Parts: sequence; C-alpha cells; structure tokens
Amino acid sequence: MPSFSQRIWPALVLLLFPSAVTAEEPSLLDGWHDVWLFRFLVNMLGYSTIIIPGYLLISYFKRTNYAETGSGFCFPLIKTCVFGNEAKTSLLDDTSAASRNDADSGSTLKQALKLIFCAAGLQVSYLTWGVLQERVMTRSYGAATTDQEGEKFKDSQFLVFMNRILALTVSGIWCVMFKQPRHGAPMYKYSFASLSNILSSWCQYEALKFISFPTQVLAKASKVIPVMLMGKIVSHKSYEYWEYFTAVLISVGVSMFLLSSTTDKHPSTVTTFSGVVILIGYIIFDSFTSNWQDNLFKYKMSSVQMMFGVNLFSCLFTVGSLLEQGAFFESLGFMTRHSEFAFHAVLLSVCSACGQLFIFYTINQFGAAVFTIIMTLRQAFAILLSCFLYGHTVTLVGGFGVVVVFLALFLRVYARSRMKSGRRGAQPLAQKV
Repeated sequence: MPSFSQRIWPALVLLLFPSAVTAEEPSLLDGWHDVWLFRFLVNMLGYSTIIIPGYLLISYFKRTNYAETGSGFCFPLIKTCVFGNEAKTSLLDDTSAASRNDADSGSTLKQALKLIFCAAGLQVSYLTWGVLQERVMTRSYGAATTDQEGEKFKDSQFLVFMNRILALTVSGIWCVMFKQPRHGAPMYKYSFASLSNILSSWCQYEALKFISFPTQVLAKASKVIPVMLMGKIVSHKSYEYWEYFTAVLISVGVSMFLLSSTTDKHPSTVTTFSGVVILIGYIIFDSFTSNWQDNLFKYKMSSVQMMFGVNLFSCLFTVGSLLEQGAFFESLGFMTRHSEFAFHAVLLSVCSACGQLFIFYTINQFGAAVFTIIMTLRQAFAILLSCFLYGHTVTLVGGFGVVVVFLALFLRVYARSRMKSGRRGAQPLAQKV
C-alpha cells in the first residue's frame, strides 16, 4: 500500500507542473522520488508535522504562564522542555579553562601522548567516515559480478537518523557516567540547531550523488568566503588584511581545482548545478547550526549535554519523517538484504559519534587552534584517500589548487593564533593599570 507521501506528491506534481506531466507523464510521476528537491520538500513536510504542533503547545504554555500556575505529574517535564532555567552563566568557560590549565601543567611527554591520541582519534574517525560516506552514497550493493548493476541506497535521511541515534546513545551514557553542570536551557531551543544540523547532514550526503568527494571537501573548506561576505553585508563587520588575503587564496585554489576537473562522471550542467545548490544549502544550514549552538552555550552546559540535546530532537524529527514517508522500513529492508550495507551504516554512525567526542576532548585539552590544524590536515588526507580508493583524477593544476586552499587555511590558523596570543599577552598589563 503506498504511503501518504507517495499518494500526495504525484497530485502536487500535476498541479504545479501540468505541462511537464503532459509531455512526460509516466517518468515524472513514477520517478519523482529520484529528484532531490522533491525529497527535500517531503522531508520538510515530515518535520513540519512535529514542529507546528510543538510550536502551538509551547505558545500555549507560555501564554498561560504554566511555569507559575502549572502542577501535576507532567509539570517538571513541561517546565524543563518549555521554560528551563533562564539564568545564563559562564561557569562552563571557567571549567574548560581550568581543565586546560590542568592539561598545561602536565609533563611534556604526557601532553605529547595526549596530542597524538587526539590527532589519531580524529583522523581515524573522520577519514573512515568520509570513505564510508562516499562508498554508501555512490556505489551499489548486491552485485555478484562487475557486469551486474546491483542496488544503490538512496535515502540520505535514514543515514542521518542512524548517525544521530548512536550519538544520542553515546552522549546519554556519557552524561550518566560523568558529572555534568546543572542543565538550564529550555529543551525546545535545541530543536533549532537540530533541524539545521539534520538538513546540513542531509545535504552533505545528497551532494555526493552529483559531485565528487574531493569537490565536496574543498567546498566545505572554502565556506569561510560566504561567511565573510555575510558578515560584511549583514553585520557590517570589518576584517583584517590577512583574512581578505587568505579568502582570495582559497577562492583561487578552489577555482583552479574545479576548472581543471574532468567531467567524465558528471557531464550534465544540470547535475553540476544541483550539486552546487545542495552544497550552498549545506553551508547555510551548517553556519546557522554553529551560530545557534554558540548562543546556547551562554547557558551553563557542557559540550556533551549540547550533543545530547541536539541529537534528541534530530532523532525525533528524522524517525517521524521516515515513518510518515514509509521509508523507515524500506531502509531496514535494504539493510536486511545487504549485510555489507548494514555494516557500513553502523560503522559510519560509530565513527560519527566517536568523532564528536574527540572534537570535544581535543578542544577542551588543546584549544580551537590545534583542533583546526588537525581537521584541516584531515581534509587534505581525505582528498588523497578518496582519489586513491575511488579513482578520482586530479590534474596538475587541480592538485596545485588543493595545495593553495590548504596553505591559505593554515595561514588563517597561524594569523588568528598570533592575534589571540598577542591579546592574552596585553591583557595582564591592562589589568595592572
């Protein structure tokens, strides 16, 4: 029996694109779910069935001042979800700074071993994650010989759900095992970062159907350019000369790589345009996620609590949408038919969850600059590994463009760390005066 989305979307196609349906009715109506824009809209429709009732309930509880007048068995849960503890503190920053000072006070050998552990954990987690991501989204399963076509997995949202459910489990266990700050943020505020995080992850998976993995990595590395443009236009921010210089270097390097890339795999301009649009969507959603999380950290919470709250809503949104579309059990059926895919999906989720924990630990122990250097190296290694395993061809000019991009990224990290160290050095003098 067809699901709700399978019944409703062909009707919408008839209403929105009647001329296209007249010219090519069977292929359009039968294959609408192969169009990424329709899949995106179906997912958004599923999320809205959770967001709209949630918004109405939150508005009602706030309008009736439920925090003051409410009572009963559900009162603590509703108060935590809707109101929380509105007091914002900076105790977490003090805790992070203290733990980093403790780390600095250790022996040089111990610190070196910690750094090697963090770097190895991040590299293994995210390099494996990148290889599996490309394998799952671009290769088929079940083909006994090279002549057989096999079956491709198409539902990016199910992979997002798999990643989030394991991350939720890991962060939940971590919160139970280790003492955390008293939680103060209203739970519903995590839903904003959760929704944008789901959409950015979906775009990341979906883009691999239209562009190569090295192109995606370079696009993610160059997202500093639209961030600077947005800051200049919207917030009227001013930037240092080295920020403009490195942004120009990144744009030149990316242009060299893209213009020198071969078009054997993706000759269609429509396909290329779709990949660019999806990548732009990824950058927009990912930028919102980080900014909203920065705002949430004004409350007294740890990074693992943030991980738990965001993944809790991510699981709620994705499983609700998957069940409404009938795609949840279809994906489970694909897992039962192809045990190799089941192994890849689980390992993909394990790498994602472990990678998040390594991110928190590395930043806590060594700061953001060291973490950025490690992750920049990871992006360079990911391109080389993808080219080696999946046969992506990179010309000499394209390779030089990749070197230019990562050189610019390292220059940004170096200049930013020099500026921060200069400010820290000047700060005690100001306090003495």
